[in-house]
Amino acid sequence: MTLPTEDTRVLYPGGAVDAQATVLHSELLPGGGFAVLLDVTPVHPVDAGWPDQGPDLALLHHGAAFWPVEDCIVGATDGSALYIGEDIPVGKGTPGWAFVVVHVVETDGLSAGDTVTVEVDEGLRDSTSAGHTSCHLASLALNLALADRWKKEVRPDALGHPDFDGLAIDESLIGPNASVDTYRLGKSLRKKGFSVDGFAEALPQLEAAINATLLDWTSTEAAVHIDRDGDLLTDRRYWVCELPGTSVRIPCGGTHVSSLSTLGVVNVTLGLHDLDGTDVLTMNTSATR
Repeated sequence: MTLPTEDTRVLYPGGAVDAQATVLHSELLPGGGFAVLLDVTPVHPVDAGWPDQGPDLALLHHGAAFWPVEDCIVGATDGSALYIGEDIPVGKGTPGWAFVVVHVVETDGLSAGDTVTVEVDEGLRDSTSAGHTSCHLASLALNLALADRWKKEVRPDALGHPDFDGLAIDESLIGPNASVDTYRLGKSLRKKGFSVDGFAEALPQLEAAINATLLDWTSTEAAVHIDRDGDLLTDRRYWVCELPGTSVRIPCGGTHVSSLSTLGVVNVTLGLHDLDGTDVLTMNTSATR
């Protein structure tokens, strides 16, 4: 069994939805199906370390045959075995390990050395990218709306406001033209200086303020792109949005639209509920395109 010795080269940060690739490895998975590793791919995988954006849908073509990609997951190998998702035993950048994009297909038929054409579902990619870009905008607008609730100095976000999103986030899920983010308003956040006094009563005003900010930003039709340190899977990547007067830069491994003009109207709704004695804020973001 020959496994890759370097990370997969990924094309999705630049918006690619198709590519020619060489099969490096294929193996039967314990639960059924086959893991196919390519030298290069435009398919965005889900990362178990922070599974906010799910996998692309795609097809692998070889000759007249094709294989639907049933799942696409970040994996890793030390040259002796392939580990996938939550089974990966080391962190990214560990010497001697290659981090790879695992294309899961249902049936066998691809072998090392085969040339394949990879085609990504453009509709799902576009709507998921819109959801992810809207999510970043909403998190920045949320930070701005909550800026006056901090009684201590904390780390700033990309616009210089207290980073509530980064400090309180519990889970973020990106969907087609939408996202759902949840935040824990627990003791650790209050110890950092965040005030929850009157929070429930303030939700309508906070929601209105966030939506007003989002309207201002999307009306600028600002350009969006991904900066990257390289084309390998573990190279650092950054979401960059050219808002008037400032260039916003946030670490991000996902996919995005190229302009805020494609988002239509972006709105959030806020909700607050109790979870085992801790207040949890939910922010639902949608892009009506």
